[in-house]
Amino acid sequence: MKAKQLQQYSHLYKSNLLNDVIPFWLNNSLDKECGGYFTCLDKTGNVFDTDKFMWLQGRQLWMFSMLYTKVEQKQEWLDAALHGAEFLIQHGRDAEGNWYFSLNREGQPLVQPYNIFSDCFAALGFGALYKAKPAQIYADIAVATFQNILKRRDNPKGIYNKAFPGTRPLKNFSLPMILCNLSLEMEHLLGKETVDTLTREIIHEVMEVFYHPESGLILENVFQDGSFCDSFEGRLVNPGHILEAMWFISDQAVRLNDQTLIDQTKEIALRALEYGWDKEHGGILYFKDIKGHPTQQLEWDQKLWWVHAEALVCLLKAYLHTGDERCWEWFEKLHEYTWRHFPDPENGEWYGYLNREGKPLLTLKGGKWKGCFHVPRALYQCWMTLEAILEKETSLTLQEK
Repeated sequence: MKAKQLQQYSHLYKSNLLNDVIPFWLNNSLDKECGGYFTCLDKTGNVFDTDKFMWLQGRQLWMFSMLYTKVEQKQEWLDAALHGAEFLIQHGRDAEGNWYFSLNREGQPLVQPYNIFSDCFAALGFGALYKAKPAQIYADIAVATFQNILKRRDNPKGIYNKAFPGTRPLKNFSLPMILCNLSLEMEHLLGKETVDTLTREIIHEVMEVFYHPESGLILENVFQDGSFCDSFEGRLVNPGHILEAMWFISDQAVRLNDQTLIDQTKEIALRALEYGWDKEHGGILYFKDIKGHPTQQLEWDQKLWWVHAEALVCLLKAYLHTGDERCWEWFEKLHEYTWRHFPDPENGEWYGYLNREGKPLLTLKGGKWKGCFHVPRALYQCWMTLEAILEKETSLTLQEK
C-alpha cells in the first residue's frame, strides 16, 4: 500500500516542480531588457515592482544551475542561469567584493551590502553554475565570496551593525545554519578538508551552542558564549528555521555516516513540529517565545510558504534515514495542510503568506523575500527523497520474500 502512496506523492512533487512552478518563473521573471530576474510577481505572474534583491538573484541562479546539473540538461535552464549570472557579475558587488542588498532595475545600488546572506546566496549560485558550465570566473567568484563570508562571520553586518557594542552581545542562528548547507554545496570548490573543518564547527554551533536543553529546541539568538538571554531576541523561537536546519545537519550526518547525529536531528525536528503546530487552525506558527510571552513580531501567527516547504523536506529525510513512523505520520498531516492552502492551481506557483486561519494574506507569488527558491527546492528534495524511500522499501520487501 505504501509503495503506491509513495509513487503518487513522488509524481505530485515532480509534476508541480517541472510543470507548474519552474515554468511560472521561466515565463515571468527574466528581465530581458536589463538583465537579472524580476521577483516581485503578482498572483498571475505580472511584475509589480522592478527592484532586484541580491539574495533572491543568487538563489534563482542556483536553482536553474542545479536543475540543469541534476535533473536534465535543458538549454533553457542553463540560459536562465547565465542570464542571472551576467547581471550579478556586472552590478552585484561593491569595490571590496561585498554583495549589495538591492539594486534598481538597471543595476544601480539601492541598499548597502549590510546583509551577509546576499553573499551566501551569491556563493551558492556561482558554485552551482560552475558545475553546470565550468568557467573559471564562476569558481573564482564563488570561492572569493565564501572566503569573504568567513572573514565577516563574527560580525556579519560590520559597519552596518546598529546594535550598541558590548551591552547585549548576541549572535544569531541564521548564519551557521546557512553555512551548514553552503559548505556542502561548495565542497567541489572548497575541498574535503575545508568542509570537514567547517562541518565540525557548524554542527557544534547548531546542536550545542544554540540548542536549548530545557525545551529541546533551538533558539534564534544567544549570548556570545552560548548562554540564554532573557530578552525578546533571546526568547525567540522560529520553528521553520529549526526544521530547515535539521535537514541541513542531517545531510551532514549522512556524509559523516553518523547515525547518532541523524537521530538527534529527527528528535529535535519532531519537537519543533509539536511545539510550532497550531492546535486550533493547523499549520506551523511563524514565531513563538520560549517562555510563552508575547513576541515582538506582529506576524508571529502567520503561516509561511518556506516554513511548510522546509518541514516537508525535513520529515521525509528523517523518515528515509530512521524509518520512524512518527515522521511519516507528521509528513502526511503536514502534506495535507500544505497542499490544501499554499498552491494556486489556477494561476501557478504557491502563495507565500497565509493568516492564522489559512487564507492568503497576500496573493503575490514573489516579492522582496519570496523568490524562485524555497518552493522549487523543496519540491525537488521531496521528489528525490520519496524516490529514495520507495527504492529502500522495495528493496526490503524483495529481501523479505
